[in-house]
Parts: sequence; structure tokens; C-alpha cells
Amino acid sequence: MPNIGTLALDPAVTAKGFQSPTNLVQAKDGRVWVTEQAGRVWVFGGIHGDNAPVMAALDITDRVSSRRTEEGLLGMALDPTDERRLYLYYSTADPRRSIVSRFIISPDHASADRDSELVILEVEQPFANHNGGQIAFGPDGYLYIGLGDGGAAGDPQGHGQDVSTLLGTILRIDVSQATRERRYAIPADNPFIDAPETRGRGEIWAYGLRNPWRFSFDRDTGALWAGDVGQNRWEEIDFIERGGNYGWNVLEGSHCFAVGDGCEQEGMTPPVWEYSLSGEPCSVIGGYVYRGTRIPWLNGTYVYGDFCSGKVFGLRYEDGKVTGHEQLADTGLRIVSFAEDNDGELYLLSQKSGIYRLTN
Repeated sequence: MPNIGTLALDPAVTAKGFQSPTNLVQAKDGRVWVTEQAGRVWVFGGIHGDNAPVMAALDITDRVSSRRTEEGLLGMALDPTDERRLYLYYSTADPRRSIVSRFIISPDHASADRDSELVILEVEQPFANHNGGQIAFGPDGYLYIGLGDGGAAGDPQGHGQDVSTLLGTILRIDVSQATRERRYAIPADNPFIDAPETRGRGEIWAYGLRNPWRFSFDRDTGALWAGDVGQNRWEEIDFIERGGNYGWNVLEGSHCFAVGDGCEQEGMTPPVWEYSLSGEPCSVIGGYVYRGTRIPWLNGTYVYGDFCSGKVFGLRYEDGKVTGHEQLADTGLRIVSFAEDNDGELYLLSQKSGIYRLTN
């Protein structure tokens, strides 16, 4: 890998005027969909060029609760088998819960119908933080959903190690035949589907996560990577596998979380990488394995960032171990998310400063 500071940021035209963008997804036809935390969805003709829309493609701000920092319209995915199906993950109130819904996009792909909403999944949230929020279709065609432990500090309700709850997990469900009568199905090879009732929810793919804010699939290998936000000592990068237990709240990263309360680690999967929260870092922002062509030396590198420091890092993972790790850029931005376009190029979404393409 190259030395520190080798990446730059190229402002995309689509960055203009956004208020807290949270997701960017490019459709097969080249159109770009962008979400704002408050509950608006925008669509553009492309990532670069004069593609500014006149109005939002979908506005559900009246349904979305974004009063707290970690609430709002947090996730978005387009169905790869039918890109007129738009899936959103958002927070709502009274009662507080997270919702995954499907909306239908208009025939001209310029807007989505508010009244077409089909609620796929609702999960009660005991607190306003640790909502997770990432949704993505895997290479297997199933929808993956990231849920935090339910919030507060230290996982006071013990959700991380409780597979009878959907909190503190990454879920895997089949929405291909979703109707109002049957919102989703559980894939037959999910790890808990054939287990006794006491062993766990069938929707769970992996658990023991504190707040898997952003995860992604390597477009070449299908591997699932996640950035799991830590408490106040360690941030972690995880290689997510079927049925994996990633330790929270017994562990924070690879370290015992509650000293004196026991730290039995049998059966738990340690992170691929972790970093200390001493100094300016505060929250890992999971990214993508780079598979583009504009930055050849970056190919195969997992690129991620940190919300507070604004730094971007690259991690090499080969044959089951980390073989390299470098700081790639110091942006000075509040990094909220990363995105990948149809060509495998990567983008950085900043809370207040817009959207940028990573470049040499």
C-alpha cells in the first residue's frame, strides 16, 4: 500500500445543497439516489455533470423521527431484480421503533410513491441511539439489515448476547415475494431457522454487535464487512459470517468490556481490526473493498473512516489475516457513510459538507 495521504476528494455535482446525506446508491440505469437524514430522497441522472433535480423524489419527513443524532432516514437499497422497488430504513416515534419499508418508483424513475409504502419489518427501540440503519441486498438476493443493541450505554438490557431479540444483529430476510399478508420469508439456510424457540430468531444472520452502522459486500468475493461502533475504548472492523457472535457486550473489540463480571469468550469471533478511542477518533464508519479502476494501487483494500477525526484508512486482509493498514487521507470532515458506484469507485458522504469521490 502507498504512503499516508495518497487519496484526495473530488466534489461531485450531486453534493450541492444536501442536508445530512446518509446514503448514495446508483441504479443500473445510471441514476443516483441519495437520502437525507430528515426523510427526503433525491434522484439524479448521474453522479457527475449537471444533474440537479428540481424537487425531492420522495419526502417522508412527516413519518421520520430525526430528533436525536442517531435517528432518521438511515438506510436505502434498490432491489437488484426490480429497481422500481426502493427499500428504506428509518426511525419513527410514538412508539419509538425502526422501520424497513418498500416503496414503488414511478415508471419514469423520477420519483417514488408515498402511498405505495409496504412496511416489511418493525423493531421496537428502547432508546434513541444505536439504531444501526444499514440495509443492502447481498449477492444471494436476500436483504441484510443492521440493528444496534437498542441504545443507552453498555447494553443495559443485554441484547447483544440475546438471540431471542432482533437488536444487536445483522438480519437476512427474503423480500422477493413480499405482500401485506406475508411481509418477508426467512431463508432456509439462516443459522437459527431450525433451532428451538429458545435458541434464537430465524431472521438473525450474525449477532453480538453494538451498532453496525455501516456494512457492505465485496463485489468480487461476496464477503460481508462491517464497522461496529464501540462504547468508549475500541472501534472494530468485522468480517461477518453466518451465525457469528461478535462479542458485545462481553467484549468491546477484542477486550473484556465489564471487568469483574466475567469474560467468557468461547465461540466469539474477534474483529479483523480495531483501533483505540484515545484522542480524536470516536466512531468507525464502515466502508467498501475497493474494486474500481481509477486507483489501481487501492484494488482489494477495505476503505473505511472515522466520524470525528475525518480520517480515511485502508486495510488489507489476505489469507485470514491483516497484511497492511494505512491512513489514506485526513479530510477534516464529519464522515457519515461511504458509497460505491456501478464502476466500483468509492464516495464519501459528509454530514455537513456533501458528497465526494475518492481519487488520487
